[in-house]
Amino acid sequence: MELKELIKKIKGLEVIGKDDIQIADVKKNSKDIKPRDLFVAINGLNMDGHNFIKDAISKGAKCIVCEKDNDIKNDDVTFVITKCSKETYSKVCSNFFDNPSSKLKLIGITGTNGKTSSSNLLHQMFSLNNIKSGLISTNEIIINSNKFQTNLTTPDSYDLNFYLNKMVSEDVRFCFMEVSSHSIDQRRIYGLKFDLAIFTNITHDHLNYHKTFKNYLNVKKKFFDDLDKDSISLINLDDKNANYVVQNTISKVCRLSLNKDADYRLKIIENSFMGLIIKVEDQLINTQLIGKFNAYNLLTVFSASKLLNLDSKKIFLGLSMLKNPEGRFDVIHINKIVGIVDYAHSPDALLNVLETISEIKNKENSIITVVGCGGGRDKEKRFKMGKIASKLSNRVIFTSDNPRNEDPEIIIDDMVLGVDEKDKNKIMNIVDRKEAIIEASKIVKPNDILLIAGKGHENYQIIGSKKVKFNDKNILKETLKMAV
Repeated sequence: MELKELIKKIKGLEVIGKDDIQIADVKKNSKDIKPRDLFVAINGLNMDGHNFIKDAISKGAKCIVCEKDNDIKNDDVTFVITKCSKETYSKVCSNFFDNPSSKLKLIGITGTNGKTSSSNLLHQMFSLNNIKSGLISTNEIIINSNKFQTNLTTPDSYDLNFYLNKMVSEDVRFCFMEVSSHSIDQRRIYGLKFDLAIFTNITHDHLNYHKTFKNYLNVKKKFFDDLDKDSISLINLDDKNANYVVQNTISKVCRLSLNKDADYRLKIIENSFMGLIIKVEDQLINTQLIGKFNAYNLLTVFSASKLLNLDSKKIFLGLSMLKNPEGRFDVIHINKIVGIVDYAHSPDALLNVLETISEIKNKENSIITVVGCGGGRDKEKRFKMGKIASKLSNRVIFTSDNPRNEDPEIIIDDMVLGVDEKDKNKIMNIVDRKEAIIEASKIVKPNDILLIAGKGHENYQIIGSKKVKFNDKNILKETLKMAV
């Protein structure tokens, strides 16, 4: 593609050199540069791409996009000066793949909790109705029936547009995508056309990156600020920050709620380990999902499906057939014990899961919880998660999650600091996560509930810089079969 096509309609650029040169590919890592590539110099968290411009040119880059003029002179290389390399990179990636987000219906879901479940459930809903759909989520990327692995909740701009373009080529009509706060802040989604943007909720998380809750909230808000007037915003009115995140959007705003007057409502009729019975538009629906937080996910699916013009009868039938994504309140019944694996790794998510279990369990049955916190992440939430787990469980084992380069014993000590004095007799510390699950399986009795929280679908632990094979659900199944 010619450079002038790649930078077409991108405002505020200064081109130094020829704009009719052919560009083979777009790269932001100088190590990946091949002859005739375009290199975008981005000032990132750990490195400044501007320091690698000479390296990129030596490997054959024909165009450099950067934020500042420099003293590098090369008549064979075109320089494009921009105010924001991150935004220009995202727009160039969109142009490189022929702006695929404008050729399908793109639905973005953001929030602290519920992103993965809502996006997966929406993809299920449309797939059940034989509508060609795509999914970009924490667990995986799905294009029709083909699955691809991903390491980020929201991929890099290049990968995003690559997969969206692949969806367009395979006649996908709807793509449901998780939108993380990191991807908004790093402008990975800049320039994408969203038909529908969904806000689930916002609670304490990712403050190691955003530093303050206000920063975190304003990053979420930025997603809605950037929407155009043809987009629709769908917000959870029961979150106290919902109206704030859309106060400056020019998109059409719709609201959902379990508790307030809103465009879309849902009532919980019954909540048990067999699933929710809900009432929507005077229609009673038996569902396979459990808990109040899943009622919000179901209401999100219902509301979004209506806004995307899916037939009501098809929506009602679909709601009854939806299944939890792997690792999200994943229930296992073995030897009269209820085992639950859940991805809850924030205070609010853990609170939701434990409150749900408390609401539907019998009074005489106990909750045993195995939980840890990740290393190299928000340290403030450790205190809160320790407090919540010990307060709402009968027994708790604090253990490792993904310790990364931190000492797991120090992480556990941080969690113990949140435990009230009256709850300290409930807790036990076992650093090895497998040993913790085994010990919990020895404690649990028939009809008790054993919750393994924090890692959900993940099939690894990050210890140091290595990923070690590990899966909570598989280990829980093995140990429960031997229990009792």
